[in-house]
Amino acid sequence: MQHYVGLDVSLKQTAVCVVDQTGKIKRESMVASDPDEIARFIVAHAPQVALVGLETRATSTWLWTELNKRGLPVVCIDARHAKAALKMQINKSDRNDAAGIARIMQCGWYREVRVKDLDSYAVRALLSSRALLVALKRDLENQIGGLLKNFGLVIGRAKMTTFTTRAEELLDGQPALSAAVEPLLKAREALGKQIADLDRKVLRLARSAPQIRRFMTVPGVGPITALCYLATIDDPARFKKSRAVGAYVGLTTRRYASGETDRTGRISKCGDAMLRSYLYEAANVLLTRIAKWSALKAWGMRIAKCRNLNKARVAVARKLAVILHRMWMDGTEFSWSSQGAAMQAD
Repeated sequence: MQHYVGLDVSLKQTAVCVVDQTGKIKRESMVASDPDEIARFIVAHAPQVALVGLETRATSTWLWTELNKRGLPVVCIDARHAKAALKMQINKSDRNDAAGIARIMQCGWYREVRVKDLDSYAVRALLSSRALLVALKRDLENQIGGLLKNFGLVIGRAKMTTFTTRAEELLDGQPALSAAVEPLLKAREALGKQIADLDRKVLRLARSAPQIRRFMTVPGVGPITALCYLATIDDPARFKKSRAVGAYVGLTTRRYASGETDRTGRISKCGDAMLRSYLYEAANVLLTRIAKWSALKAWGMRIAKCRNLNKARVAVARKLAVILHRMWMDGTEFSWSSQGAAMQAD
C-alpha cells in the first residue's frame, strides 16, 4: 500500500502526516525542521512513500534539495493553490495543514513548483542585493533633495558624483543644514561603492557565460537583465512552448469568462517581479533609445501608434521573454532585420 506524506514546515518544528492511498491517516507527529529528522520519520513510518509534499516558503528550496538528496520523492507545491484547498478546513493548525497537504498529494490536485538550482538562487541573491542597494540610494537622494527644498535649495538633475558636488555647493554657508545632510551624503557614497562592486561581479558573471553573451545581442538587454533571465528560468526545457514564458513572468492578460460574461483584463503580474521589471526596462530602451532598426522595434512602434507607448512597452517586454527563450533553446543570437524590411512591415 502506497503512502503519501504532507509537511507543514516552520522554522523550528515541522508537522508530518502520513496517509494511505485511501486518504486515511496512518501516522502524524511533530519533528524538528531538520532534513535528517524528517527523512528518518518518513522512512520509519511510510516505507512505501509515493509522494512527499511541502508548500513554497522561505526554507522550501533548502529542505526540498536536502530531502531529494536522501532519495525521497519530494514535491514543492504552490502555496496559493494549497491555501485554496486548505481553507475548506474549519480549524487551522499545523497538524491539520499537514494532513491536508498529504491528502492533496494522495488525490493529485496540486500545482508543482519547480525548485531551481542553488547556483541560480545564488545569482538571484546577488541581483536582489544590488536592487536593494539601488533602492536605498534612490531613497537617500530623495531624502536629501527634500531636506534642501525646505530651505529653497534645489539640486536639479544630477547623477553620479555630480549629485554630491551640487549638494555640497548648496550646503556652503549652511552649518545647521550640513549637520543633517552630510551623513546622508556619506551613506550615499558608501552605497555607490557597494553598487559599483556588485556591478563588477555581475559583469564578470556575464562574460563567463556564453548564453548570457548571446542574450545581450538583443537590443535593450544588458548584463543584469540577461543574468536575471538566466537565473529565473533556470532550465528552458521546462517550457513546452516559448510563448508560455510570457505568462510565467506575468506579462499576459487576465481573462474572466463565466456565462455571458467574457472580459480581458490587465496583465496578471504573476511570477517573478524582478525579471518582469527588467524586461519592461529593456523594452523601454529598445523603443526609445536604440537607434538601430529591427523588426521587433517596428512591431512595438506599430502598437505604440495604435494604442499607446506604455502598452507597447508591455507587449515588447512579453515578446522579449519569448525571443530570449527561443534563442536559448536554439543556441542562436538575435537576428537583426534591415531597416527597409522593417519599414515594409510597418
